[in-house]
Amino acid sequence: MRKKYSPQNLLIASLALLMIALASCKKDKPTPVTPQTATPTKFGLYETDSSIYKLLIIAVSQVGTKTAEYPFVFDTGSGGMVIDADGILPASMITSTGFNFTGDSTIVNGITITNQTSVVEYGDDVTTADKVYGNLAYAAVTVGDQNGSIVIKRLPFFIYYKAVDKNDKTYPVHEFDTFGVSEEYDISFPSGSYITSPFSYYDPGTGLTKGFKMAAIGTSNFTLEGAYVPGVLTLGLTADDLSSSSGFTMSQLTFYPGDGYAPIIPAKLTYNNKAAFSTNVLFDTGTEPYSYIEDPTAPTALTLLPENTSVSVATNSGFNYSYTTTATENLTYTENPNTSGTDVTILGLESFLNNEYMLDFTHHKLGLKSN
Repeated sequence: MRKKYSPQNLLIASLALLMIALASCKKDKPTPVTPQTATPTKFGLYETDSSIYKLLIIAVSQVGTKTAEYPFVFDTGSGGMVIDADGILPASMITSTGFNFTGDSTIVNGITITNQTSVVEYGDDVTTADKVYGNLAYAAVTVGDQNGSIVIKRLPFFIYYKAVDKNDKTYPVHEFDTFGVSEEYDISFPSGSYITSPFSYYDPGTGLTKGFKMAAIGTSNFTLEGAYVPGVLTLGLTADDLSSSSGFTMSQLTFYPGDGYAPIIPAKLTYNNKAAFSTNVLFDTGTEPYSYIEDPTAPTALTLLPENTSVSVATNSGFNYSYTTTATENLTYTENPNTSGTDVTILGLESFLNNEYMLDFTHHKLGLKSN
C-alpha cells in the first residue's frame, strides 16, 4: 500500500533524504592515512685486533659506480668520510700535486670531484702532524656490504691524492681512509663548504630522528682477520631511544663556529685518588691503544700511567665511567694542556667495550649508557 504524505511530511522527508545523502557522501570520502613509523636500520662492524691495538672497521662497498674494497676506520672522534683516490679514480687523474682536470668540477665514475681543496692534519700539533691533501667530492655511497647496507644518495666526502708524515715522506695508499661519524666539521674548504658525519645525510624514514646508537662492543669478537659483528649500529632513533627511560645520559653539544658540533662534553676527572679537575672529554673509537688525559697539573712531558692506576670520569650531565690500567689494556698517558695545546681528554676505543653511545643529529645531543 502506498503511503500518503502531507506537504509538511514531504518537506521533512526531503530534508531527511538530503541529510542521508550528505552523510553518504561524507562516508565515501577517503580516510586520511597516517604514515607508519619507519623501522630503524641495523648493521654491523668488523672488529679487528692486531695484538698491538684494536680497530673498528666499517665497510663501504661502492662509491659512485666504483666498487670499494678498502677498510674504513669507524671513528667517533671526527666527522666526514675520507678516502684515497687510488683505485677509485683513473690513475691518469692522480698526481702528487693534485687531481688532473680543468674547470670547477668533473664527473668520473659517477663521482663529482670539485676544485675545492683542503689539507687534513692528524696528530697532536703542527710539528708532528701527518698531512692529507685532497678535494671535496660528491657521490652516491653504499655503506655496508652483503651483510647489510644503506645507500646515501649524494654524500659529500674528502677524496685525497697524497698523505705524508712530518718529514714529507709519502704514506702507502689508503692509509688514512676514515669514516668519521661525529657532527664535527672535520674538513672545511675556503668556499665555506664542509663535510661531516655521513650518517647525518641519511634519512632514516618517517617518525625517526636522524642519528645513530651503538651497542657496547665487548671483547669477545675481536680477531686478527676482523670478525663481522651484526647489529652494532642502529640508524634512526625512536621516541623511546630519546626518552629519559632509555637509560642514556644525554649531553647537549656546543656549536663551535667553523667546527660544528664537536662531540666534546665537560667532565670532572681524577686518577690515583688525586683531586678531581675539570676537563673536556672526547669518547673516540679512532684512538687506540692509548687514552690521553689532559691534566693542568701534569708534567710537561707525556707520561704513561703505571699499572693498576684507577681513573674515574664524571660528565657534567651525570654519566660516570671508571677503569683501571694494566700492562696491556686501558693504557693511558697524561699530558699538560700548556704543552699539548689542547684541553680535550681523549678516552679511546676501550671506553666503548662496556658502554653504549648515541648521537642525535636533530637536537645535537650525545648519549652515553653503561651496559
